[in-house]
Amino acid sequence: MQSTNPATERPVREYESHSDGDIDEALERATTAFEDWRARPIEERQTKLGDVATVLRENAEEYARLITTEMGKPIAEARSEVEKCAWVCEYYAEHAAAHLSDERLATIPEADTKVVYEPLGAVLAVMPWNYPFWQVFRFAAPTLTAGNVGLLKHASNVPGCALAIEEIFAEAGYPEGVFTTLLVGSSDVERVLADDRVKAATLTGSEYAGRKVAETAGYHLKKTVLELGGSGPFLVLDDADLDTAVETAVTARYMNTGQSCIAAKRFIVVDDAYDEFVDRFTAAVAELTVGDPAAEETDIGPLAKGKFVDELHEQVEGSIEAGASLELGGERLDRTGHYYAPTVLADVPRSAPAACEETFGPVAAVFGVDDEREAVDLANDSRFGLGASVWTEDRDRGEQVGRQLETGSVFVNELVKSDPRVPFGGIKASGYGRELSKQGIREFVNRKTLWVQ
Repeated sequence: MQSTNPATERPVREYESHSDGDIDEALERATTAFEDWRARPIEERQTKLGDVATVLRENAEEYARLITTEMGKPIAEARSEVEKCAWVCEYYAEHAAAHLSDERLATIPEADTKVVYEPLGAVLAVMPWNYPFWQVFRFAAPTLTAGNVGLLKHASNVPGCALAIEEIFAEAGYPEGVFTTLLVGSSDVERVLADDRVKAATLTGSEYAGRKVAETAGYHLKKTVLELGGSGPFLVLDDADLDTAVETAVTARYMNTGQSCIAAKRFIVVDDAYDEFVDRFTAAVAELTVGDPAAEETDIGPLAKGKFVDELHEQVEGSIEAGASLELGGERLDRTGHYYAPTVLADVPRSAPAACEETFGPVAAVFGVDDEREAVDLANDSRFGLGASVWTEDRDRGEQVGRQLETGSVFVNELVKSDPRVPFGGIKASGYGRELSKQGIREFVNRKTLWVQ
Protein backbone atom coordinates (compact mmCIF):
# COMPACT_ATOMS: atom_id res chain seq x y z
CA MET A 1 0.00 0.00 0.00
CA GLN A 2 1.55 3.30 -1.11
CA SER A 3 0.75 6.92 -0.34
CA THR A 4 1.46 9.56 -2.97
CA ASN A 5 1.58 13.33 -2.59
CA PRO A 6 -1.14 14.66 -4.93
CA ALA A 7 0.60 18.04 -5.21
CA THR A 8 3.86 16.57 -6.50
CA GLU A 9 2.67 13.17 -7.78
CA ARG A 10 5.64 11.65 -5.97
CA PRO A 11 5.43 8.57 -3.74
CA VAL A 12 5.60 9.34 -0.03
CA ARG A 13 5.95 5.93 1.56
CA GLU A 14 5.09 2.28 1.10
CA TYR A 15 3.28 0.26 3.76
CA GLU A 16 2.91 -3.47 4.06
CA SER A 17 -0.72 -4.54 3.84
CA HIS A 18 -2.13 -6.82 6.51
CA SER A 19 -2.48 -10.49 5.62
CA ASP A 20 -5.44 -12.73 6.36
CA GLY A 21 -3.55 -13.94 9.40
CA ASP A 22 -2.97 -10.37 10.58
CA ILE A 23 -6.68 -9.64 10.23
CA ASP A 24 -7.64 -12.71 12.22
CA GLU A 25 -5.23 -11.79 15.01
CA ALA A 26 -6.61 -8.23 15.09
CA LEU A 27 -10.17 -9.51 15.38
CA GLU A 28 -9.19 -11.81 18.21
CA ARG A 29 -7.41 -8.98 20.07
CA ALA A 30 -10.46 -6.77 19.62
CA THR A 31 -12.78 -9.44 20.99
CA THR A 32 -10.59 -9.96 24.05
CA ALA A 33 -10.16 -6.23 24.60
CA PHE A 34 -13.91 -5.64 24.46
CA GLU A 35 -14.62 -7.79 27.51
CA ASP A 36 -12.31 -5.66 29.64
CA TRP A 37 -13.11 -2.31 28.04
CA ARG A 38 -16.89 -2.63 28.36
CA ALA A 39 -16.55 -3.41 32.08
CA ARG A 40 -14.63 -0.24 32.87
CA PRO A 41 -16.65 2.67 34.30
CA ILE A 42 -17.68 5.11 31.61
CA GLU A 43 -15.97 7.87 33.60
CA GLU A 44 -12.66 6.09 33.03
CA ARG A 45 -13.34 5.85 29.30
CA GLN A 46 -14.19 9.56 29.28
CA THR A 47 -10.87 10.39 30.94
CA LYS A 48 -8.99 8.38 28.33
CA LEU A 49 -10.79 10.28 25.59
CA GLY A 50 -9.73 13.55 27.15
CA ASP A 51 -6.16 12.26 26.99
CA VAL A 52 -6.64 11.67 23.26
CA ALA A 53 -7.54 15.34 22.83
CA THR A 54 -4.32 16.26 24.62
CA VAL A 55 -2.23 14.09 22.31
CA LEU A 56 -3.92 15.62 19.27
CA ARG A 57 -3.22 19.17 20.39
CA GLU A 58 0.37 18.47 21.43
CA ASN A 59 1.18 17.04 17.99
CA ALA A 60 -1.22 19.09 15.87
CA GLU A 61 1.37 20.40 13.41
CA GLU A 62 2.77 16.93 12.75
CA TYR A 63 -0.67 15.50 12.05
CA ALA A 64 -1.72 18.47 9.91
CA ARG A 65 1.34 18.09 7.69
CA LEU A 66 0.68 14.37 7.35
CA ILE A 67 -2.88 15.11 6.20
CA THR A 68 -1.66 17.69 3.70
CA THR A 69 1.05 15.41 2.35
CA GLU A 70 -1.19 12.38 1.83
CA MET A 71 -4.39 13.95 0.46
CA GLY A 72 -3.52 17.53 -0.48
CA LYS A 73 -5.63 19.54 1.97
CA PRO A 74 -4.42 23.16 2.40
CA ILE A 75 -2.36 23.26 5.58
CA ALA A 76 -4.55 25.80 7.37
CA GLU A 77 -7.57 23.54 6.86
CA ALA A 78 -5.56 20.51 7.99
CA ARG A 79 -4.78 22.26 11.27
CA SER A 80 -8.46 23.05 11.70
CA GLU A 81 -9.29 19.39 11.09
CA VAL A 82 -6.98 18.25 13.87
CA GLU A 83 -8.43 20.88 16.20
CA LYS A 84 -11.94 19.67 15.41
CA CYS A 85 -10.91 16.12 16.29
CA ALA A 86 -9.72 17.32 19.69
CA TRP A 87 -13.04 19.13 20.12
CA VAL A 88 -15.16 16.03 19.48
CA CYS A 89 -13.03 14.10 21.97
CA GLU A 90 -13.52 16.80 24.60
CA TYR A 91 -17.25 16.92 23.89
CA TYR A 92 -17.77 13.22 24.60
CA ALA A 93 -15.26 13.28 27.46
CA GLU A 94 -17.70 15.69 29.10
CA HIS A 95 -21.10 14.42 27.94
CA ALA A 96 -20.89 10.68 27.18
CA ALA A 97 -22.10 9.51 30.58
CA ALA A 98 -25.10 11.82 30.50
CA HIS A 99 -25.99 10.76 26.95
CA LEU A 100 -25.94 7.09 28.00
CA SER A 101 -27.55 7.41 31.41
CA ASP A 102 -30.45 5.10 32.21
CA GLU A 103 -33.81 6.41 31.01
CA ARG A 104 -36.63 5.67 33.41
CA LEU A 105 -40.09 4.97 31.98
CA ALA A 106 -43.50 5.22 33.65
CA THR A 107 -45.29 1.87 33.56
CA ILE A 108 -46.92 0.49 36.75
CA PRO A 109 -46.27 1.49 40.38
CA GLU A 110 -44.80 -1.92 41.23
CA ALA A 111 -42.13 -1.82 38.51
CA ASP A 112 -38.87 0.03 38.09
CA THR A 113 -38.73 0.26 34.31
CA LYS A 114 -35.88 1.77 32.37
CA VAL A 115 -33.90 1.72 29.15
CA VAL A 116 -30.21 1.00 29.62
CA TYR A 117 -27.55 1.47 26.98
CA GLU A 118 -24.93 -1.26 26.54
CA PRO A 119 -22.11 -1.59 23.97
CA LEU A 120 -22.32 -4.06 21.11
CA GLY A 121 -18.70 -5.15 20.62
CA ALA A 122 -16.32 -4.64 17.69
CA VAL A 123 -17.49 -1.99 15.21
CA LEU A 124 -15.91 -1.79 11.75
CA ALA A 125 -15.40 1.72 10.37
CA VAL A 126 -14.84 2.12 6.63
CA MET A 127 -13.62 5.68 6.26
CA PRO A 128 -12.77 8.05 3.36
CA TRP A 129 -9.69 10.07 2.50
CA ASN A 130 -11.16 13.58 2.26
CA TYR A 131 -11.18 14.23 6.03
CA PRO A 132 -8.75 11.49 7.03
CA PHE A 133 -8.64 12.39 10.73
CA TRP A 134 -12.07 13.96 11.36
CA GLN A 135 -14.15 11.17 9.84
CA VAL A 136 -12.37 8.62 12.02
CA PHE A 137 -12.62 10.58 15.26
CA ARG A 138 -16.26 11.43 14.54
CA PHE A 139 -16.84 7.66 14.71
CA ALA A 140 -14.31 6.67 17.34
CA ALA A 141 -14.94 9.26 20.06
CA PRO A 142 -18.56 8.24 20.79
CA THR A 143 -18.27 4.59 19.78
CA LEU A 144 -15.29 3.71 21.96
CA THR A 145 -16.50 5.78 24.89
CA ALA A 146 -19.79 3.87 24.81
CA GLY A 147 -17.71 0.76 25.52
CA ASN A 148 -17.28 -0.69 22.04
CA VAL A 149 -13.97 -1.41 20.33
CA GLY A 150 -13.10 -0.08 16.87
CA LEU A 151 -11.60 -1.54 13.71
CA LEU A 152 -10.58 1.01 11.08
CA LYS A 153 -10.41 0.23 7.38
CA HIS A 154 -9.21 3.56 6.03
CA ALA A 155 -8.91 4.71 2.41
CA SER A 156 -5.89 3.19 0.69
CA ASN A 157 -4.32 6.58 -0.16
CA VAL A 158 -4.00 7.69 3.48
CA PRO A 159 -2.32 4.75 5.26
CA GLY A 160 0.00 7.08 7.17
CA CYS A 161 -3.00 8.85 8.69
CA ALA A 162 -4.60 5.52 9.56
CA LEU A 163 -1.55 4.30 11.46
CA ALA A 164 -1.03 7.69 13.14
CA ILE A 165 -4.57 7.54 14.55
CA GLU A 166 -3.93 4.08 15.98
CA GLU A 167 -0.76 5.45 17.61
CA ILE A 168 -2.71 8.38 19.09
CA PHE A 169 -5.03 6.04 20.98
CA ALA A 170 -2.08 3.95 22.14
CA GLU A 171 -0.23 7.05 23.36
CA ALA A 172 -3.34 8.14 25.26
CA GLY A 173 -3.25 4.85 27.16
CA TYR A 174 -5.97 2.82 25.45
CA PRO A 175 -5.52 -0.93 25.94
CA GLU A 176 -4.29 -2.93 22.97
CA GLY A 177 -7.17 -3.99 20.75
CA VAL A 178 -9.57 -1.21 21.66
CA PHE A 179 -8.69 0.67 18.47
CA THR A 180 -7.02 -1.14 15.57
CA THR A 181 -6.09 -0.04 12.07
CA LEU A 182 -6.39 -2.68 9.35
CA LEU A 183 -4.27 -1.91 6.29
CA VAL A 184 -6.46 -3.82 3.86
CA GLY A 185 -8.12 -3.19 0.53
CA SER A 186 -11.80 -2.74 -0.23
CA SER A 187 -12.01 -6.39 -1.28
CA ASP A 188 -11.38 -7.43 2.34
CA VAL A 189 -14.28 -5.45 3.81
CA GLU A 190 -16.92 -8.08 3.11
CA ARG A 191 -14.90 -10.81 4.82
CA VAL A 192 -14.22 -8.70 7.90
CA LEU A 193 -17.81 -7.54 8.20
CA ALA A 194 -19.13 -11.08 7.81
CA ASP A 195 -16.96 -12.34 10.68
CA ASP A 196 -19.01 -13.15 13.79
CA ARG A 197 -16.59 -11.17 15.94
CA VAL A 198 -17.64 -7.93 14.20
CA LYS A 199 -21.01 -6.72 15.49
CA ALA A 200 -21.72 -3.56 13.46
CA ALA A 201 -20.31 -1.22 10.85
CA THR A 202 -20.24 2.41 9.83
CA LEU A 203 -19.21 3.78 6.46
CA THR A 204 -18.63 7.23 5.08
CA GLY A 205 -18.13 7.12 1.33
CA SER A 206 -19.76 6.55 -2.01
CA GLU A 207 -23.22 5.21 -2.76
CA TYR A 208 -21.68 2.09 -4.28
CA ALA A 209 -19.57 1.36 -1.20
CA GLY A 210 -22.54 2.03 1.06
CA ARG A 211 -24.75 -0.39 -0.81
CA LYS A 212 -22.10 -3.12 -0.64
CA VAL A 213 -21.61 -2.71 3.11
CA ALA A 214 -25.36 -2.52 3.73
CA GLU A 215 -25.89 -5.67 1.65
CA THR A 216 -23.33 -7.68 3.61
CA ALA A 217 -24.45 -6.31 6.97
CA GLY A 218 -28.09 -6.93 6.12
CA TYR A 219 -27.43 -10.55 5.26
CA HIS A 220 -25.68 -11.05 8.59
CA LEU A 221 -28.23 -8.91 10.50
CA LYS A 222 -25.72 -6.34 11.72
CA LYS A 223 -26.39 -2.70 12.51
CA THR A 224 -25.00 -0.08 10.10
CA VAL A 225 -24.74 3.67 9.85
CA LEU A 226 -24.06 5.11 6.39
CA GLU A 227 -23.04 8.65 5.46
CA LEU A 228 -22.86 8.76 1.69
CA GLY A 229 -22.72 11.38 -1.03
CA GLY A 230 -24.44 14.71 -1.22
CA SER A 231 -25.39 17.44 -3.66
CA GLY A 232 -26.26 20.05 -1.10
CA PRO A 233 -28.60 22.88 -2.15
CA PHE A 234 -27.74 26.44 -1.07
CA LEU A 235 -30.94 28.48 -1.40
CA VAL A 236 -30.63 32.25 -1.75
CA LEU A 237 -34.04 33.88 -1.35
CA ASP A 238 -35.02 37.36 -2.51
CA ASP A 239 -34.46 38.92 0.92
CA ALA A 240 -31.05 37.33 1.62
CA ASP A 241 -28.10 39.37 2.87
CA LEU A 242 -25.96 38.95 -0.25
CA ASP A 243 -22.76 40.13 1.41
CA THR A 244 -22.85 37.27 3.91
CA ALA A 245 -24.43 34.78 1.51
CA VAL A 246 -21.73 35.21 -1.11
CA GLU A 247 -18.89 35.10 1.39
CA THR A 248 -20.26 31.94 2.98
CA ALA A 249 -21.07 30.37 -0.38
CA VAL A 250 -17.41 30.48 -1.40
CA THR A 251 -16.36 28.72 1.80
CA ALA A 252 -19.24 26.25 1.60
CA ARG A 253 -18.25 25.14 -1.89
CA TYR A 254 -14.48 25.44 -2.09
CA MET A 255 -13.33 24.42 1.39
CA ASN A 256 -11.21 21.24 1.20
CA THR A 257 -10.87 21.97 -2.54
CA GLY A 258 -14.55 21.11 -2.89
CA GLN A 259 -13.96 17.50 -1.86
CA SER A 260 -16.67 17.18 0.75
CA CYS A 261 -19.99 15.34 0.89
CA ILE A 262 -21.60 18.18 2.84
CA ALA A 263 -20.30 20.97 0.63
CA ALA A 264 -22.82 23.26 -1.05
CA LYS A 265 -22.91 22.12 -4.66
CA ARG A 266 -26.16 23.50 -6.13
CA PHE A 267 -26.67 27.23 -5.64
CA ILE A 268 -30.36 27.91 -6.16
CA VAL A 269 -30.99 31.64 -6.40
CA VAL A 270 -34.32 33.47 -6.75
CA ASP A 271 -34.34 35.60 -9.91
CA ASP A 272 -34.48 38.92 -8.05
CA ALA A 273 -31.03 38.19 -6.61
CA TYR A 274 -29.63 35.95 -9.36
CA ASP A 275 -27.54 38.29 -11.52
CA GLU A 276 -25.94 40.08 -8.59
CA PHE A 277 -25.21 36.81 -6.82
CA VAL A 278 -23.55 35.28 -9.89
CA ASP A 279 -21.41 38.35 -10.49
CA ARG A 280 -20.28 38.70 -6.91
CA PHE A 281 -19.82 34.99 -6.32
CA THR A 282 -17.73 34.55 -9.49
CA ALA A 283 -15.55 37.53 -8.60
CA ALA A 284 -14.94 36.14 -5.11
CA VAL A 285 -14.04 32.67 -6.44
CA ALA A 286 -11.59 34.26 -8.89
CA GLU A 287 -9.68 35.65 -5.89
CA LEU A 288 -8.96 32.19 -4.44
CA THR A 289 -5.29 31.20 -4.44
CA VAL A 290 -4.47 27.87 -6.06
CA GLY A 291 -1.14 26.39 -5.10
CA ASP A 292 1.03 24.18 -2.94
CA PRO A 293 -1.20 22.93 -0.11
CA ALA A 294 1.75 23.20 2.30
CA ALA A 295 1.89 26.98 1.70
CA GLU A 296 0.02 29.15 4.18
CA GLU A 297 -1.57 31.35 1.52
CA THR A 298 -3.13 28.49 -0.46
CA ASP A 299 -6.93 28.25 -0.62
CA ILE A 300 -7.26 25.53 -3.26
CA GLY A 301 -4.96 22.53 -3.37
CA PRO A 302 -4.86 19.49 -5.66
CA LEU A 303 -7.53 16.86 -5.91
CA ALA A 304 -6.55 13.68 -4.12
CA LYS A 305 -6.11 11.56 -7.25
CA GLY A 306 -5.56 12.15 -10.94
CA LYS A 307 -8.66 10.19 -11.91
CA PHE A 308 -10.77 12.61 -9.88
CA VAL A 309 -9.60 15.45 -12.12
CA ASP A 310 -10.66 13.49 -15.22
CA GLU A 311 -14.08 12.66 -13.76
CA LEU A 312 -14.71 16.26 -12.69
CA HIS A 313 -13.71 17.66 -16.07
CA GLU A 314 -16.09 15.27 -17.83
CA GLN A 315 -18.92 16.55 -15.63
CA VAL A 316 -18.04 20.17 -16.40
CA GLU A 317 -17.82 19.58 -20.15
CA GLY A 318 -21.04 17.59 -20.11
CA SER A 319 -22.81 20.41 -18.27
CA ILE A 320 -21.57 23.01 -20.76
CA GLU A 321 -22.70 20.83 -23.65
CA ALA A 322 -26.12 20.59 -21.97
CA GLY A 323 -26.39 24.40 -21.97
CA ALA A 324 -24.65 25.67 -18.81
CA SER A 325 -22.73 28.92 -19.03
CA LEU A 326 -19.06 28.77 -18.02
CA GLU A 327 -18.40 31.83 -15.86
CA LEU A 328 -14.97 30.84 -14.57
CA GLY A 329 -12.42 28.04 -14.80
CA GLY A 330 -13.49 24.82 -16.44
CA GLU A 331 -10.05 23.40 -17.09
CA ARG A 332 -7.23 21.30 -15.73
CA LEU A 333 -4.30 23.42 -14.63
CA ASP A 334 -1.05 22.96 -16.54
CA ARG A 335 1.22 22.19 -13.61
CA THR A 336 2.54 19.21 -11.69
CA GLY A 337 -0.10 17.76 -9.41
CA HIS A 338 -3.79 16.94 -9.66
CA TYR A 339 -5.08 20.52 -9.97
CA TYR A 340 -8.38 21.74 -11.36
CA ALA A 341 -9.27 25.41 -11.75
CA PRO A 342 -11.95 26.80 -9.42
CA THR A 343 -15.02 26.73 -11.64
CA VAL A 344 -18.41 28.44 -11.70
CA LEU A 345 -21.23 27.24 -13.96
CA ALA A 346 -24.36 29.38 -14.30
CA ASP A 347 -27.79 28.85 -15.89
CA VAL A 348 -27.31 25.14 -15.36
CA PRO A 349 -30.04 22.98 -16.96
CA ARG A 350 -31.68 20.50 -14.62
CA SER A 351 -30.59 17.62 -16.84
CA ALA A 352 -26.88 18.57 -16.77
CA PRO A 353 -24.35 16.41 -14.88
CA ALA A 354 -23.70 19.28 -12.43
CA ALA A 355 -27.40 19.17 -11.53
CA CYS A 356 -27.90 15.41 -11.36
CA GLU A 357 -24.56 14.09 -10.13
CA GLU A 358 -22.32 14.83 -7.18
CA THR A 359 -19.39 17.00 -8.27
CA PHE A 360 -16.46 16.26 -5.97
CA GLY A 361 -14.09 19.13 -6.54
CA PRO A 362 -13.92 22.93 -6.95
CA VAL A 363 -16.98 23.31 -9.20
CA ALA A 364 -20.10 25.32 -8.32
CA ALA A 365 -23.39 25.11 -10.22
CA VAL A 366 -25.77 28.10 -10.04
CA PHE A 367 -29.48 27.82 -10.89
CA GLY A 368 -32.01 30.60 -11.29
CA VAL A 369 -35.61 30.10 -10.07
CA ASP A 370 -38.72 32.26 -10.12
CA ASP A 371 -39.59 32.14 -6.44
CA GLU A 372 -39.32 30.35 -3.11
CA ARG A 373 -41.64 27.52 -4.14
CA GLU A 374 -39.55 26.69 -7.19
CA ALA A 375 -36.38 26.90 -5.09
CA VAL A 376 -37.72 24.27 -2.69
CA ASP A 377 -38.89 22.03 -5.54
CA LEU A 378 -35.49 22.18 -7.25
CA ALA A 379 -33.65 21.58 -3.97
CA ASN A 380 -35.72 18.44 -3.37
CA ASP A 381 -35.33 17.23 -6.97
CA SER A 382 -32.31 15.11 -6.11
CA ARG A 383 -31.66 11.56 -5.06
CA PHE A 384 -29.40 12.98 -2.33
CA GLY A 385 -30.55 14.30 1.02
CA LEU A 386 -27.59 15.13 3.23
CA GLY A 387 -27.71 18.83 4.09
CA ALA A 388 -29.11 22.15 2.87
CA SER A 389 -28.51 25.83 3.54
CA VAL A 390 -31.15 28.58 3.32
CA TRP A 391 -30.44 32.31 3.14
CA THR A 392 -33.05 34.89 4.15
CA GLU A 393 -33.22 37.80 6.57
CA ASP A 394 -36.55 36.48 7.88
CA ARG A 395 -35.73 33.74 10.40
CA ASP A 396 -39.33 32.48 10.51
CA ARG A 397 -39.38 32.21 6.74
CA GLY A 398 -36.07 30.36 6.87
CA GLU A 399 -37.46 27.82 9.31
CA GLN A 400 -40.60 27.32 7.19
CA VAL A 401 -38.46 26.66 4.10
CA GLY A 402 -36.12 24.43 6.10
CA ARG A 403 -39.00 22.22 7.20
CA GLN A 404 -39.89 21.61 3.55
CA LEU A 405 -36.42 20.46 2.49
CA GLU A 406 -35.78 16.72 2.19
CA THR A 407 -32.43 16.49 3.93
CA GLY A 408 -30.94 15.24 7.17
CA SER A 409 -30.04 18.75 8.26
CA VAL A 410 -30.85 22.33 7.30
CA PHE A 411 -28.86 25.39 8.32
CA VAL A 412 -30.50 28.80 7.97
CA ASN A 413 -28.01 31.61 7.32
CA GLU A 414 -25.10 29.23 7.92
CA LEU A 415 -23.23 26.66 5.87
CA VAL A 416 -23.88 22.96 6.43
CA LYS A 417 -21.39 21.55 8.93
CA SER A 418 -20.87 18.69 11.33
CA ASP A 419 -20.76 19.84 14.94
CA PRO A 420 -20.32 17.50 17.94
CA ARG A 421 -23.29 19.14 19.67
CA VAL A 422 -25.88 18.31 16.99
CA PRO A 423 -26.74 15.06 15.21
CA PHE A 424 -25.57 14.65 11.64
CA GLY A 425 -26.61 12.29 8.84
CA GLY A 426 -28.66 11.98 5.68
CA ILE A 427 -31.71 10.49 4.04
CA LYS A 428 -32.42 9.10 0.57
CA ALA A 429 -29.19 8.16 -1.26
CA SER A 430 -27.16 10.09 1.31
CA GLY A 431 -27.51 7.26 3.81
CA TYR A 432 -29.12 6.65 7.17
CA GLY A 433 -28.36 6.76 10.86
CA ARG A 434 -26.87 9.64 12.81
CA GLU A 435 -23.44 10.61 14.07
CA LEU A 436 -22.47 13.04 16.85
CA SER A 437 -24.43 14.43 19.79
CA LYS A 438 -26.63 12.16 21.92
CA GLN A 439 -28.15 10.48 18.86
CA GLY A 440 -24.72 9.51 17.55
CA ILE A 441 -23.44 7.80 20.67
CA ARG A 442 -26.67 5.82 20.88
CA GLU A 443 -26.30 4.25 17.42
CA PHE A 444 -23.93 1.43 18.38
CA VAL A 445 -25.49 0.34 21.66
CA ASN A 446 -28.14 -2.11 22.73
CA ARG A 447 -31.12 -0.08 23.92
CA LYS A 448 -32.16 -2.64 26.48
CA THR A 449 -35.50 -2.46 28.26
CA LEU A 450 -35.08 -3.47 31.91
CA TRP A 451 -38.29 -4.12 33.88
CA VAL A 452 -37.80 -4.88 37.59
CA GLN A 453 -40.96 -5.73 39.59
